[in-house]
Amino acid sequence: MSDFYQNGIVTTFHNLTQRPVEALESDLLRFSRRRPMGLILPSLFSELEGPALSNIVDELAQVPYLSEIVIGLDRADRDQFLRAREFFSRLPQHHRILWNDGPRLSALDAELSALDLAPQEPGKGRNVWYCSGYVLASARTSAVALHDCDIVTYDRGMLARLLYPVANPQFNYEFCKGYYSRVADGKLNGRVARLMVTPLIRALKMVFGPLPYLEYLDSYRYPLSGEFSMRADVLDGIRIPSDWGLEIGVLSEVHRNHSTKRLCQVDIADAYDHKHQPVSQDDPSGGLNRMSLDIAKAMFRKLATLGVPIHSETFRTIKATYYRTALDLIEAYDNDARMNGLSLDRHSEEQAVELFTANILEAGASFLESPRDKPFIPSWNRVSAAIHDLKERMYEAVELDNQGQV
Repeated sequence: MSDFYQNGIVTTFHNLTQRPVEALESDLLRFSRRRPMGLILPSLFSELEGPALSNIVDELAQVPYLSEIVIGLDRADRDQFLRAREFFSRLPQHHRILWNDGPRLSALDAELSALDLAPQEPGKGRNVWYCSGYVLASARTSAVALHDCDIVTYDRGMLARLLYPVANPQFNYEFCKGYYSRVADGKLNGRVARLMVTPLIRALKMVFGPLPYLEYLDSYRYPLSGEFSMRADVLDGIRIPSDWGLEIGVLSEVHRNHSTKRLCQVDIADAYDHKHQPVSQDDPSGGLNRMSLDIAKAMFRKLATLGVPIHSETFRTIKATYYRTALDLIEAYDNDARMNGLSLDRHSEEQAVELFTANILEAGASFLESPRDKPFIPSWNRVSAAIHDLKERMYEAVELDNQGQV
């Protein structure tokens, strides 16, 4: 069963029957003969020492249909990279680790920087971008998924449901976004999505009208989920932010490059929990504080590329409209939580909204003050045009790191 909308918004697939993972994997194993599948795991070294990643690796070791697993490893020195090689060695699938801080990949990054083609700041977006380039270079897969490495409730059924729409040869979907309810330990989670993204999108619709792009974003049930899948060739043409705007940036790019009839979202989990970011009220460089700022900037930049005129006065209107919309939603969230026996701290919710309100103005000021800013990493199409053998040399560097001396 799926939700089909006459205005071309993405198709939604529900997890209606709790189909056993073994049945899903049997289908995917058949699909893999025509459409080989891979997985990207962007990871910090610190996540190898956390509670979630070891279980994720144990679950992935049982997956029969993956042709390749690509792990992007950030913030790791030589000894930590060697420990990561040992950590992931229990994966039976072909797998490679991109040691992003190692000398070989750092040299390639410097070469790209000299041509103004490298990601401008570290972060998940940079990690995913390099992993995407490696997937294109290896050419082992024609459908690839991505998910985070801090999911404490992970099971391999999540991956099977995430890949199914883009892996099935009889389906025409190019991109799939995962969604799930954000409930854990008796609390309603997902604060940035609930309190910032949803009310901001609806405020923008009130200010600028129901633009197709805003209607499109509003159709996603959890736009900030870190789980999505796509046909591998989609990776070649998208330009993504290197910061916390990655998820919104990816949604924006696939909307620009593909018909919404080729985009979908799928319910991948009944229960989902991961590492919770602190609000970081007094630290604009971290936590939900930084995340909300980057997301707002990504949305404003996208609207500008669509020809929407945005002025300093506009941001004051957006701020006021957002604030009122967010407060109204808190009332609804509180009622929903009570009805389901969940707890919700209205005081901390309103504090978060006040922080996000200030960050919307800050993002607007940054947008207006930096007209020459290049927030998006160039597409791999662009990189290949500038340096014809870059992907091949990156592939060789990764092989040497994983099999040779480091």
